[in-house]
This record gives sequence, C-alpha cells and structure tokens, in this order.
Amino acid sequence: MKKLVFLTGAGMSAESGISTFRDSGGLWEQYPVEAVASIEGYYRNPELVIRFYNERRRQLLEVTPCEGHRLVAGLDSSYDVTVVTQNVDNLHEKAGSHNVIHLHGELMKATSSRDPNNPSCIVTLPEDSLDIHMGDKAKDGSQLRPFIVWFGESVPMIEPAIMEVQSADILVVIGTSLNVYPAAGLLSYARSGCQIFLIDPNDVNFDPSLPIRHIKKGASEGMKELIQILTCSNPI
Repeated sequence: MKKLVFLTGAGMSAESGISTFRDSGGLWEQYPVEAVASIEGYYRNPELVIRFYNERRRQLLEVTPCEGHRLVAGLDSSYDVTVVTQNVDNLHEKAGSHNVIHLHGELMKATSSRDPNNPSCIVTLPEDSLDIHMGDKAKDGSQLRPFIVWFGESVPMIEPAIMEVQSADILVVIGTSLNVYPAAGLLSYARSGCQIFLIDPNDVNFDPSLPIRHIKKGASEGMKELIQILTCSNPI
C-alpha cells in the first residue's frame, strides 16, 4: 500500500466556514497576531487570549467538515494515509481521518501554562463545557491555557511530521501559503521520486526545483481532480 501524506492549512477549513488569519477580512485584521497568537501576548494578557480561543472553540461546534475533508478521509481504505495539518480544528477527525498530526496544537484541548507539552496535563474539553476561565487549573496547578502552539514556542510535532514526509510516495499540500515555518520546510524532506501535488486556487511561491503539480482549485474541487489523477496513474 502506497504512503500518502497530506499537508493541510487554513484553506482546507475555510470551505467549512472557519475564518482564516491571513486572508482579507481574516482574524488578524481583527486581532493583532502578537496579541492572541504569541507566547508574549499570552504572558501580557492571558484573559484576552483565553477569551479569543473560547470564541474560536464555540465557532468550531457550528461548522462541519467540507467535502475536501471527507475525500481525504475516504482515501484511508486505499492508501496508508497520514494528515499533517497546520489547523487547530478537529475537522479532519470528524470527517473520519484516523492518523492526524497537529503541528500547531488542538483547539478542543487545554493544557498547563507551565509545561504545555506535558501529556499528563493535556485535557480534551467536553462540548458542554468548552470555555477556559481564569483560575481554572491544570494538573500541575498552573493556569489552564489553550493547547495551541503560539509564535515564540517550539513545534514538538515537527519531527514526527518530517518522518512521515520522508516516507511518502505521494505528498499533497492543500490550502497553505507555504510561508509559515517550520511547516513550510516539510516539502524539502520529500524523497526522490515522491509525487508532489499542490491544491490551491491561488498562486503559491514554492521551490521551482521541486516537481510539484499545481491543481489551481479549492480544497474540495481540487481533491476531486486529485482522486481522478491517482485513480488513472495508480489504479487501485
């Protein structure tokens, strides 16, 4: 069974109605990135940051996976699929994907302010009690905070992601500008002979030396075209 690795970004979840940060009208026009998406911003005003992610969490309950999410999940039966996502939502899992690596954390989880990557301190928030409040404590006694990797913090899941990309027979990038590192550097780990596809309706700057086939469509329509290509070139 061939190894198929997806690298997905905000454009994947935008079709589900989740606001992106970078596009016109995106969240960064409403909230400065340094205020709500950096560790310095959290130290400066934890109440603002916690409230911001409480709002994002409530929004997540109002949306469902798009067709693109479901088409990605549907390939699990034909390929050894891993999804490496920059998104913090759980829409890949809701669509049925089983092997998902979250590079930037998970919105539906909370953790310790003192030691955010300590597994014993990471908890999944129940849908009937989504909000984190000032004074809520993690297992180690510190303030409970969103389980999000902010600017200024290390990306602990980048090494597992690199290993997945290195073993890929097919690598598919969907809905990411390839501007945010270290995620943007993952393409450089693709081995010789790996088929690389980019699904994005916009022009994207990428290393011209890489053999990338650009499908200039949104996530759902692009996935339909990708499946046609894979079915023709790799009958299953």
